[in-house]
Amino acid sequence: MPIARLNHAVLYVRDAERSADFYTEVLGFRRLTTMPGAVFLQAPGSPNDHDLGLFSIGETAGPSDAGHGTVGLYHLAWEVDTLDELDRIAHLLTERGALVGASDHGSTKALYARDADGIEFEVSWLVPAALLDQEAVAAKASIRPLDIAGEKERYGATTPGGIGVSVPPVWST
Repeated sequence: MPIARLNHAVLYVRDAERSADFYTEVLGFRRLTTMPGAVFLQAPGSPNDHDLGLFSIGETAGPSDAGHGTVGLYHLAWEVDTLDELDRIAHLLTERGALVGASDHGSTKALYARDADGIEFEVSWLVPAALLDQEAVAAKASIRPLDIAGEKERYGATTPGGIGVSVPPVWST
């Protein structure tokens, strides 16, 4: 039987409580369980037992060097349902000084940010398969700056996004 989806991720952080505050205040996660040195969070709308486990390892922990000098996870990516929600989160991340990038990958509109420990994550909206056109599919081969206002005009601010991956229709040539 193939793997169907990611159930949860666990991050080692300097202070689980501080990190939990970030994920609840910015991304809307809710606290499920707290124990000494650990917090378990659930994403809004998730059916999972928990989506993120945070484990404290202390303030003296060094930054992750994954991708720069060591192997390791680059980032986690969460999906939002609408471009309005992506825009709302972009403003929150900007206010926190956490937003480090915003990219248009054609069928995926993505924000990149860093949490309280500098761990990178992505928040994205996927173009629904029924709305994909040749331009959006062709744009997957490049990365452009994200214009959320322009994408809202194009796709609608409250249009539900695709889930997991947007599969383009087959065009005849």
